[in-house]
Amino acid sequence: MSKSKLEYIWLDGTEPTQQLRSKTKILKDFSGDLADCPMWSFDGSSTNQASGGASDCLLKPVAIYPDPDRRNAFLVMTEVLSADGTPHATNGRATIDDDDNDFWFGFEQEYFLIDPATNLPLGFPHNGYPAPQGPYYCSVGGKNAFGREIIEEHLDLCIDAGLNIEGINAEVAAGQWEFQIFAKGGKDAGDQIWVARYLLERTAEKYGVSVDLHPKPLGDTDWNGSGMHCNFSNTALRTAGNKEVYDKICEAFAPAEIIEACISVYGAYNDQRLTGKHETQSIDKFSYGISDRGASIRIPIATVENGWKGWLEDRRPASNADPYKVSAVVIKAVKSADVAVAG
Repeated sequence: MSKSKLEYIWLDGTEPTQQLRSKTKILKDFSGDLADCPMWSFDGSSTNQASGGASDCLLKPVAIYPDPDRRNAFLVMTEVLSADGTPHATNGRATIDDDDNDFWFGFEQEYFLIDPATNLPLGFPHNGYPAPQGPYYCSVGGKNAFGREIIEEHLDLCIDAGLNIEGINAEVAAGQWEFQIFAKGGKDAGDQIWVARYLLERTAEKYGVSVDLHPKPLGDTDWNGSGMHCNFSNTALRTAGNKEVYDKICEAFAPAEIIEACISVYGAYNDQRLTGKHETQSIDKFSYGISDRGASIRIPIATVENGWKGWLEDRRPASNADPYKVSAVVIKAVKSADVAVAG
């Protein structure tokens, strides 16, 4: 008889930014299949998801990955249901309208590694600032790259867990890093980003540092904030073959009600990041353009050179945004364009 450790992971009800929670279930002779992961429950009154008088919330397993950092273990991503089995109000995954996985997503997750002793990013002196931005992006060497042992271990864990991580790099500010995840379907993409975030948090915990997903942790300074750029496509974008389709889909994001819907789920405190500086468009404006990193939505040059067949990049989502909710609103906006599929 063997015993397996299943780490059930979920999102709590913390506002304005939901946080990760997890707990371990031990199962005997577990097959490793998602279908054999039982429903579980937790005390929602301790996670801002229920009252003490009716505290039970349910955990519905939705994705499973091997846990390479524990023996005989698995990572089980779950979504939260109310006691009656309906999606909880905090369940962003349940809002995604993409049952056929026609939408593909690539998220670029930026973050800072923070030294708890100074409450500043790794590489920052105790008093003041390091040298200005410039040498840190995609850097190498002890003068410019800080925390590499953490991000390298995290990369290996993501690969060994079976996540479709596509790369990592040092970012523009000292102590700032990025990883990229690609998946077909908004739900799968969200599952993988959240599990990758979980592995990052747990790895940083081991090294005695913390992960900061605030979009502008250094406040009103000349240091870049952190985003979670959302690259997306559907069949129409992947097969368009003309600029008109791209213009129509980009314009679908322009109405005031769509802008409001997007910004409402693109991360708390994102107004501190979307200022029109540091490769962002202002939060109160909308624009799109070819190869324009100062636009709300960038049309990648690779898409144009491929005969207008490719993807778009929404640069507005902040590093602390919920990828489930980002996927949901992007899918809704693109579908509102009502673009016919080529062919």
